[in-house]
Amino acid sequence: MHILAIIRIVGILIMCFSLSMLAPALVALIYGDGGGKAFIETFFCSLLCGAALWRSCHLHKQELRAREGFLIVVVFWVLLSLLSVIPFLLFDELHIGFAQALFEAISAVTTTGASAITGLDNLPKSILFYRQFLQWIGGLGLIVLVVAVTPLLGIGGGQLYRAESASPLKDQKMLPRIGEMAKLLWLIYAGLTVICTLAYWAAGMSFFDALSHSFSTISNGGLSTHDASLGYFQNSAIYLITAFFMLFTGCNFGLHVRALTNRKYQSIWKSYSADPEFRFFCLVQVVFIALMSGGLYFSYQDLSAWDAFSQGAVQISSMSMTAGYTLFDFNQLPSFLAMLLVFSAILGGCAGSTSGGLKMIRVLIMWLQFKRELKFLVHPNLVVPIKLGDNLVSPRVIESIWAFLIAFFLTYWLCVFAVILSGMETLDAMAAVFATLTNVGPGIGSASHGFIEASDSAKYILSFAMIAGRLEIFSLLILFSPTFWKT
Repeated sequence: MHILAIIRIVGILIMCFSLSMLAPALVALIYGDGGGKAFIETFFCSLLCGAALWRSCHLHKQELRAREGFLIVVVFWVLLSLLSVIPFLLFDELHIGFAQALFEAISAVTTTGASAITGLDNLPKSILFYRQFLQWIGGLGLIVLVVAVTPLLGIGGGQLYRAESASPLKDQKMLPRIGEMAKLLWLIYAGLTVICTLAYWAAGMSFFDALSHSFSTISNGGLSTHDASLGYFQNSAIYLITAFFMLFTGCNFGLHVRALTNRKYQSIWKSYSADPEFRFFCLVQVVFIALMSGGLYFSYQDLSAWDAFSQGAVQISSMSMTAGYTLFDFNQLPSFLAMLLVFSAILGGCAGSTSGGLKMIRVLIMWLQFKRELKFLVHPNLVVPIKLGDNLVSPRVIESIWAFLIAFFLTYWLCVFAVILSGMETLDAMAAVFATLTNVGPGIGSASHGFIEASDSAKYILSFAMIAGRLEIFSLLILFSPTFWKT
């Protein structure tokens, strides 16, 4: 284990992260809300911390192996979360403790969208912007950005990229160089943010709200600058814009990269339509939106067909993309619609996207295996390979998916038991862990009203669940394996 090389790289990553504090400091200066001092102090604290780590080991540039990549990713996300807490603690207007600040910071950087803060409408603009900006940074993964733009790492970036990426097929490369791939990912990510901001602005949001909500929409984070979330705007056009961009960024960004590198319209369309996961994703989302919109229309007599469609589309898209925006109190919805939202959150979006959940590629492969098992019951000697398009799915990929499911449910129940021991009611604990482990944010029960009432110990456990969900379980759990630490 090249510990010194790991410390050096983590130091570089922290120095890069420190630059993110300058944006909210600028917002504080523009609006004159007095929050600039907190962000400048955090900037220097992070910069000095990263510089000290880098300087102590700057001569160690060993090539990374897979396990060093996993360790760097986990260590960096933990340190990033701890450093993100500082501005929340330095703002006098918030009046929150460390556990609450940690929960808020981790919720933002993991794009969970759960909140332990109320009174958002009266908070300074800079701290609101900071929460939104943290989601944007965490959306596609700061490590991918650093691999793309920081040659100072002095090592191949593939191990970091694969450890950060969330896909059972993540070892497949679409471009020969990881750095080139990461640059295109962030070019698309930033471009979508600009387009989304302009669309929100044109639909009636103020520029500040448009920019802030574009950060949480493109990242599928779901935090808002208002306590009422998207319901604050009461605007069908805003709802549909939100639904479109959440679904678009819930697609595999590898498809967007292929589309960007194709110059012909027909080739662009083929890049999407030829992908089995994308077709399955579109079918599932159309069914979800139809069920949600129809359910709202028939359940609420005061809703027009158009309002039912726009509100249903944004609410189901928010949950299925694990974004966290809300228009309804889930406890007041008809049971069928509430459970539909929960089910959609379990499935999530596509692999290689900013969404959470199980991911559509895993669900699709499990569905194909389910159909194969039914055929085996009738014809035991039949040989039926599982194929995605023209490609055979290897047994190793199928095994990894089942292993992921086992790890997911094991982690879920361990966290549920721990939260119950911290004092939360059983059903509320199950809903809270579900909302955080899937990175969906809201949920049913007390989780639908935020997490401000949760005890400090529960917030720590739920913070762990958010990081575990963001890192796809295995990237975190592998550190607890004795085999990982053996030479």
